[in-house]
Amino acid sequence: MASEISTGTAPGWTSVSVLIPLALPKPYDYKVPAGMTVRPGDYVIVPLGPQELLGVVWGEGTGEVGHNRLKSIIEVLDAPPMPEVSRRFVDWVAGYTLSPAGSVLRLTIRAPGALEPQRMRTAYRLCDRRPPRMTPARLRVVETASDGFARSVRELAEEAGVSDGVVRGLVDAGTLQPVDLPTELPFDAPQPNASGIDLSPQQAEAAALLTAHVEAERFAAVLLDGITGSGKTEVYFEAVAAALRRGKQVLILLPEIALTSQFLERFERRFGCRPAEWHSDVPSRERRRVWRAVAEGSVSVVVGARSALFLPFPDLGLIVVDEEHDAAFKQEDGVAYHARDMAVVRASLGQFPVILSSATPSLETAVNVEQGRYASVRLDARFGAAELPDVSAIDMRLHPPERGAWLSPLLVTEIARALEAGEQAMLFLNRRGYAPLTLCRTCGHRIECPQCSAWLVEHRFRRELACHHCGYSAPVPKACPSCGAEDTLVACGPGVERIAEEVATLFPEARVAVVSSDNLRGPAAHEAVFAAIENREVDIVIGTQIVAKGHHFPWLTVVGVVDADLGLENGDLRAGERTFQLLQQVAGRAGRAERPGRVFLQSWMPEHNVMRALVSGRRDEFLVREAAARERVSLPPYGRLVGVVISSPDAELARKVAREMSRRAPQADNVSVLGPAPAPMALLRGRTRLRFLVKAGRNVNVQSYMQAWLADMKIPNAVRVSVDIDPYSFM
Repeated sequence: MASEISTGTAPGWTSVSVLIPLALPKPYDYKVPAGMTVRPGDYVIVPLGPQELLGVVWGEGTGEVGHNRLKSIIEVLDAPPMPEVSRRFVDWVAGYTLSPAGSVLRLTIRAPGALEPQRMRTAYRLCDRRPPRMTPARLRVVETASDGFARSVRELAEEAGVSDGVVRGLVDAGTLQPVDLPTELPFDAPQPNASGIDLSPQQAEAAALLTAHVEAERFAAVLLDGITGSGKTEVYFEAVAAALRRGKQVLILLPEIALTSQFLERFERRFGCRPAEWHSDVPSRERRRVWRAVAEGSVSVVVGARSALFLPFPDLGLIVVDEEHDAAFKQEDGVAYHARDMAVVRASLGQFPVILSSATPSLETAVNVEQGRYASVRLDARFGAAELPDVSAIDMRLHPPERGAWLSPLLVTEIARALEAGEQAMLFLNRRGYAPLTLCRTCGHRIECPQCSAWLVEHRFRRELACHHCGYSAPVPKACPSCGAEDTLVACGPGVERIAEEVATLFPEARVAVVSSDNLRGPAAHEAVFAAIENREVDIVIGTQIVAKGHHFPWLTVVGVVDADLGLENGDLRAGERTFQLLQQVAGRAGRAERPGRVFLQSWMPEHNVMRALVSGRRDEFLVREAAARERVSLPPYGRLVGVVISSPDAELARKVAREMSRRAPQADNVSVLGPAPAPMALLRGRTRLRFLVKAGRNVNVQSYMQAWLADMKIPNAVRVSVDIDPYSFM
C-alpha cells in the first residue's frame, strides 16, 4: 500500500504536486486542506484558472510557490489510486518521447467516467416476513425469490409469471426487501486449468520455457519466433495460464481490431470465458467498466490495442505483444511511442516478463536476441498435418495480364483450379478503393486533395473520391475540374474494388468478399465476414492488410499477391523489411489445414532480394543481409534517428521557423542534421510541412540533443513542432 499524505500526520506534507492531463511539462503544487487525507496516485479535482480539472497526486509539493499562494485540492475521488509503477511509466515515456508529462498522463485516463461512483440499481430479496394475505400469484413470487437471489421488480414478475403490481404489493408488505446492486456486471474469471489443445512436443517445450519465465517473477523479454501456423497463440496461452495461477493480471496487445474476433473465440475455448477488450471500437460505457475493473484488480486479462498499455494495472504479471513486428504498434500523432518498445519498458519497471510473438520478427528484436538482450523460443513446424505453402513469383514481364486487367493468366488459372476443387482463394492488394488516381485524358490533370499533397482515391462502391490522409471526400465529377472536358476522367491503377470487378467478370458464379476498412466498420462486421469465410460461404477473398495476419481459414489454398512490389516503392529505410513481413504473413494464410497451399507473387522485379527470400523461404538470410546493410550506414537498430516536422497553415511562417531551427542546430560528435526539406506529405490537412532528420550514433543521447536544440527556440503559436524519437513513418 502507498503511504498516506495527510495534514497533521507524518510525513507532515501540507502540499502535494498534482499532474494534470493536459500538455503540461510537470506537476503543479496544491495545498492539502485540513482534515483531507491524500495518497500518492489519488485522483483529485483541482482548480486551474477558472476551471476545475481532474489530476493525479504525483508526490510531495516542491515548495516552488509559497504555501499561502497555493490553491487547495477541491476533492479526492473515490477510486483506487494510480499504482506507483504506472506513475513511473508515465514519467519514463514522457522523458523518452520528449512529450509533456501531462500528455502522457492523458493516455492513462481514457475513460474519465470510470472515476465517478458506480451507479446502483434497486433489486429485491425475500425476507422472513410474510404478507397478511397470500394469493396464488403472491405465492409464485415467494417461491421464485426463495432461492435468495436479488432481482428487479420486472425480473421477479417475469420469472413468476405475474404482473409487476403483484411484486410491488409484496414490497409494500415488507416481504421483499430492497437491496442496492451495481448496474455493471463483474467480469468472468478465466480458468487457467481448463483443458486446452494437446500441444506437440516442440510446442510443449516452448510453453514450458515461457511458463518458467512467468514463474520466476522477474523481468525478461522473450521472442516467441514461430512460422505461420505453428500455434504460437496456444503456446503463449500456457504462459497466460501460469500468470493467472499466480493471481497476476495479463495484457495481450494486438495490432489490429480485425484480429480480435477469431482471437477472442480461441481465448474463450481455452479459458472458458472472453477477456476484457480495450480498443477504439469498444463503446464508452464498456470502456469505463473495463478501466474501473482493471484499476480495482477485478479483471484478469485484457486484450487490446496499443493504448491498453496505459491502463492502471495494479498487479500486472505478463504482457504479450502479438505480431510484435507490426507497424500499427507505432503511435504517430500526439505522444509518438512504439507500443512494443514501451511494453518492454513497462515489464522492466514492473519486474515481470514480456513475450514478443511473431512469424517475421522485426530487425530490432532480432538484433536484441542476437546480442543477448532478449531470450528466444523457436517454433519451426506447423501444427498438425499442415505444411508451409509453396511460394512462387510470377514474372509480369513474361506473363502480363490482358489489356485493362491486373491478374496474370497464370494466377487466374490457379484460382480456377482451387474453385474446381471446392477450395478458397485469396487475392491480396494493400490498396483500398477502386483506383489510387483519377486523371483527365484531355489535359492530364490529376485530381488531388485540396488539403493534402495526395491524390484522391476513387471509391466506386460509394461513388466518391476520398483522401485517405485527412478524410476529405467529394462526388466523382462529370467533367474535368481543370479543362472542363466531359467524360474524359479515367481511373488509373487498381484498388481492391477494381480487382473485385475483374474477378466478377472472370468468375461470375463465385461468391466474393471484399475485406478492407472501408466496408468493415466495427468488430461485429469483422466477425461476420471472417465467420463467413471460415464457414466456406465465400469462394474468393479480396482484401487489404486486414486479411494478412492472425486468421485461420482451413479451406484457403491459393493466395495471389496482385502487386508484390507495391511496398518497395517508397524510400523508407524499412521498406524491404516491411514488404517481406507483410507478404510472408499473407502467404501464411494458405494451406493451414490438411490441403497444401500455393502462393503466387505478381512481380515486375522477381530478382529483388525480398522476392527471392520469400520464394526460397530463407528468412534468416534475408534478415542478416538487411542488418548488414543498415549497420554499414549506422541506421536503426545500429544508429538513432529523430524525425522533426515543422507545420503551419502559413507556408512562409513554417519555412521561416525551419530556417531558424537549421541555424540553431547544435554541433555534436556523431550527430548530423539533414534538412529542412519539404516532407513527402508536404501539405496535410491544410498545413505546410517541412522535415528535419537527425541521424546519430547508437550511444548518443538524442533526447538531450533535442532538448538543447529546442530550448532557446521561440515557436509562434501558429507553428507546430513535432518530435518523433525512433520514427517509423517518414511522411
